Amino acid sequence: MILIISGTNRPDSLSLQIAQLYQGLLKNKGQAADILDLQDLPMDFASPALYNRELYSPEFMALRAQVARAQKIVFIVPEYNCSFPGVLKAFIDGLEYPDALRHKKGALVGLSTGSQGGVLALSHLTDILNYCGFHVLAQKPRLPYVHKHLQDGQFTNPLYLQLVEEQIAALLPF
Repeated sequence: MILIISGTNRPDSLSLQIAQLYQGLLKNKGQAADILDLQDLPMDFASPALYNRELYSPEFMALRAQVARAQKIVFIVPEYNCSFPGVLKAFIDGLEYPDALRHKKGALVGLSTGSQGGVLALSHLTDILNYCGFHVLAQKPRLPYVHKHLQDGQFTNPLYLQLVEEQIAALLPF
């Protein structure tokens, strides 16, 4: 099973739209995938309870279980302040260490409303995932000015679709 993580908890995010697009592309290849939307994190998630498993909410435990079941994970990573959203880092920190990500494989897709397409965000996240023992596919599409190239949940720029489809072709046998 492939799990797609929409890397922000921002309401109505472009990340979620791209996660849904990615899920549809996987389905077209005959591959089932679930989406984990960080908007589903409980409101108290980033409290000191994050560091005490006995205080984890049932909602957070369910999200952790989704990650544990996943064979591969795709992170849809928006760029926030030249990195990725802090909520994604806190979510990773709240996963079972080291088993949640160790020896798993996956991919990253970067997006931004600026010109870099999340290049620094992808670099930062790759470093963290490598530390956790997660194997990151080398192909990391970067989607600059994504807000100008996404309409009704579909890419209007054919290059973006090509890059994501090429990543999927590499991810499936990875």
